[in-house]
Amino acid sequence: MAMSVGPAADDGEEQMNSSINTTPLVDVMLVLLIIFLITIPVVTQSVNLSLPKETNVPTQTKPENVLLAVTKDGDIYWNTRRIPDVETLVEALKKESVKVPQPEVHIRGDEASRYESVGRVIVACQRAGIAKVGFITEPPARQ
Repeated sequence: MAMSVGPAADDGEEQMNSSINTTPLVDVMLVLLIIFLITIPVVTQSVNLSLPKETNVPTQTKPENVLLAVTKDGDIYWNTRRIPDVETLVEALKKESVKVPQPEVHIRGDEASRYESVGRVIVACQRAGIAKVGFITEPPARQ
């Protein structure tokens, strides 16, 4: 069963329509765009948190504070005295942790040091029972 869609050409052959009808494509894309615009806010969820505010507290140097430094090679220094290993550091920090009031430990880590080296110092402070550990950094250069 044949069906005639349009007028036949003069030579008796049907002419082919080579253009693409883009109207249905545009309609589908607009519907998809509207659906995505409506559903995206529903999908994006987060837990309500009260995030800490940034504070920049100047260092208050007290003579009872313990200043530890970690070099880029992982060496640990108590003020200017080199600590040979972590166990020696724990024992020295245990002596400081029983003082009243307990001194703060300030850690200065070289920017090229490994996180592991600084982490060992933090674990040593925890093992010794130090309650307050802080990090000393330099503020970024203003440009």
